[in-house]
Parts: sequence; C-alpha cells; structure tokens
Amino acid sequence: MKAAIAVEAGKPPVYGDFKEPVPGDGEVRVNVTTAALSPLVKSRAAGTHYSSAAELPLVAGVDGVGRLDDGRRVYFFLPAPPFGSMAERTVVRSGQCVALPDGLDDVTAAAIANPGMSSWAALKERAKLAAGETVLVNGATGAAGRLAVQIAKHLGAGKVIATGRNVEVLKSLAGLGADVTIPLVEDGDSLEEAFRAQFAVGIDIVVDYLWGPSAERLLIAGAKAGKDAPIRFVQVGSVSAPVITLPSAALRASGIQLMGSGIGGVPTNRLVKSIDDLLQATATGRFTIAAKAVPLSAVEENWSTAENMPRIVFTVA
Repeated sequence: MKAAIAVEAGKPPVYGDFKEPVPGDGEVRVNVTTAALSPLVKSRAAGTHYSSAAELPLVAGVDGVGRLDDGRRVYFFLPAPPFGSMAERTVVRSGQCVALPDGLDDVTAAAIANPGMSSWAALKERAKLAAGETVLVNGATGAAGRLAVQIAKHLGAGKVIATGRNVEVLKSLAGLGADVTIPLVEDGDSLEEAFRAQFAVGIDIVVDYLWGPSAERLLIAGAKAGKDAPIRFVQVGSVSAPVITLPSAALRASGIQLMGSGIGGVPTNRLVKSIDDLLQATATGRFTIAAKAVPLSAVEENWSTAENMPRIVFTVA
C-alpha cells in the first residue's frame, strides 16, 4: 500500500510502499481518507516526542478519518505502530475509533480533532471548568490556541483572556470569543505586570501552549496575586521552550495547581471521549478552523509547512 514513511529521524517522510496492516485482537482496519499534519505528528515521526516509541521505519501520522471494512465512517486515534494514519490503510484498537456525525466532512474532522482535543481535554478532564470561570489561553494565535478560545466559551467560560505574539491575529480573536488580549512583548517585567493586572481581577484556569518565558511570568504573576482560590495551570504544549526556571516559592506561597494534559496525562478512553464531544459540537457549526487539502503523494514538499493556518490535511482516497 502507499504511505508516508518516516525512514530517517529529522527528515521528511517519503511517499512509497509499506507492508499491509493486519488487525490483531481488539483491532480494526481503517481505509484512510484524510490525515492532518500537526506538531505532534512531526515530533513523533522524528522520535523527539515523549510518547514516541516505535523504531524507524514507520508510517507517519497519529490520527485521521476513514471507513471501517463494514463501511462505517470514523475518526481514529493512535494507530498501532509501525502503522500510522498517513497511509491507504491502518489498524487501530476499536475503542480508539469515533463515529463521525453526518454533517461533518472528512477534511474538517481530521483538521480539528487533534488541536481541538488539546483544549477540550485540558478544560474538561484536567481543570474541571465550571460555568462562569475565567480562562487564560497562553499562545492563542496558533491553530490550537484559536480553537481553545472558542472551546472555552462553548464549555461555559464567563471570560476568556488570550495571549500571543502575532498582534494582528490576536486582534481577530475578539470575534472568536476573546474578551481580553495580551500581546507577548519582549519586556518581561511589562508582561508580568499585564498578567498581574488580570490575576487581580481573577483568573481560574490557564491553558498553556507555550511554556518558556511567558509561562514563567504567568506562574510568578499568579503567585504574587495571592488569591485564596487555586489557579489551575494546565500545561499542553511547549512551542516557546521545553523547560522553564520556576522559583519554588511560586508554588509554596500560592494556591497554584500545576498539571499537564496530553497523551499519558489523560487516559486514552477519556481523550477519545473528548474528541467525540468535540466532533459532535463541530458538526453543528460551533467552531471554525482553516484547513487545506493536499494529496498524500505531496507529503515531502508539504512536511515543513508552518503549523498555524491553514492546517494541512493529506487526502488519501
């Protein structure tokens, strides 16, 4: 079968022939139609993501849309290595498939599932968002961050604060539900002061896609705010940096609850449930994401495309 095959770490996958997948116990075969390109897909193919396990060569892709052998149209998540989603066929555990709503097309479903799940699971499974609470999305100008703003409002947030480096995109977030925007300026002290002003009014949850310097300033500003109610800080991505420097007093002297959300941080069955809920809501027109359909045969020339907008979705059939 044809597939996007990761042969060498750090190099784009090549389009070629790979062995046919054979379902094992508890697995189903999926005839793939679409699979999206995301930072998670790239880092797992390169072996740099914490969840990477399989040795090369392997088929790239962590999720996608397709049809089971019985004709049912499904979204699927985490195929069994060395098989991935960027192939004509793959195998996945039956419990990691979600039936797609009739009103949702394959390209949109593939594009929105992974980035949308990141905030849905963070807010529902980890932070336990309650209606009326205030959510700050750190790194809201990327595809996942833009969805996080929309999803936070959909799930009942009373106020959403969005941060980002791209000032023009940041301005557009008001139309998606952001009540306040904070540009991530280079002056760390000024940035921390902007954060402290918002913490003084009240922030219940932070969904962080960046880590790095802005996360440091957020955590310190939250600690200095000295609020009695705990701040739930959910770490989702590390676009800015993989590590931070955090004074121990920021945790000892505050009610900050620092937690992560992702593969391993949330049980797989709960991630699948989050995706199911997200796709049902997407089918009703609740959320928007820019997507561009590209044939899988063009994987090499599109692999290094920036992850922002539109999101690349490879079409297989």
